[in-house]
Amino acid sequence: MADGATGKRTLDRLLAARVAGQAGLVTRTQLLSAGWSGDEVRWRVSSGRWLQVHRGVYLTTPGRRDWESRMVGALLAVGPPCCLTGASAGQAWGLVPRAPDEELHLSDVEVLVPTGRSGADLPGVRVRRSRHFTSRVHPTAWPPRTTIEHTAFDLALGHGADRALALVAKACQLRLTTESELAGALLSRPTHPHRRMLAEALGLIGEGAESAAEVRYARDIEGAHGLPKGTRQLPAPGARSRDSAYAEVAVVVEIDGRLGHVGWTGQQRAGARDRKAAATGLLTVRGGWTDVAVTPCDFAADLALIFRNRGWTGRARPCGAGCSVQQRAA
Repeated sequence: MADGATGKRTLDRLLAARVAGQAGLVTRTQLLSAGWSGDEVRWRVSSGRWLQVHRGVYLTTPGRRDWESRMVGALLAVGPPCCLTGASAGQAWGLVPRAPDEELHLSDVEVLVPTGRSGADLPGVRVRRSRHFTSRVHPTAWPPRTTIEHTAFDLALGHGADRALALVAKACQLRLTTESELAGALLSRPTHPHRRMLAEALGLIGEGAESAAEVRYARDIEGAHGLPKGTRQLPAPGARSRDSAYAEVAVVVEIDGRLGHVGWTGQQRAGARDRKAAATGLLTVRGGWTDVAVTPCDFAADLALIFRNRGWTGRARPCGAGCSVQQRAA
């Protein structure tokens, strides 16, 4: 089709639909395949109607500056097969927040390609390569990105165990995956630095996630810090048992090893159980994976203070060099 004012071609319906699906972007290759000439493309750019965002990639709505157009522009510039990875994939999934539009240029778009592909980084685009590309790219997500499971594991690299736990928990809480799907993906990453801890949290080791967390509690909180030994799985009203009960100080410690869909209903049930326990004089203290796997000394110090305030006459002991439980629980 031709533009009467300029005599220049306009996008046909099929190409226009493609451009709309690409956040207003189009590539030189796509235009030439649709019958456009190089002169027509150059005229669009030189006249200011289009903006070249990367070599051979044009924004057909030059005033547009948003996250999607920046991500899609980077993917089109790199060319298939490729997908978002790292923080860029995390933003696509909602695992990490997106920067405001005016700050998008402050960080590179991270793009993953298969091992063996040629090409270097582009301005504002960091290209990474992986021999696991095929198994780690999501088959249908747009913009293309690594799967939610591998995105979470990638984002945990270079960070502490608490970050790793928080990411996999958020992936579950957003209902983008399940603990079993995360566990399956983790099996393909034997060298991940947090693999053993994540394997426990996801139920790959022992009898499941909650039991693994409870084992860590007994070993790394109670035993390692000289706290009283609680009574395990003490029967409670409502066909339920309490994880660890301390009759001498009227305290119950509940360890929740689940990382996923606790949700509103679960929170309400836990609150109801805590109120019923309080009505009988029991104080309920709750801990999770971060408490037992990442900050056990802090958790032990908190419990020691609670126990002492309720009549315990013992003293917590440090579990090793650098443990500050005695100072914090003094």
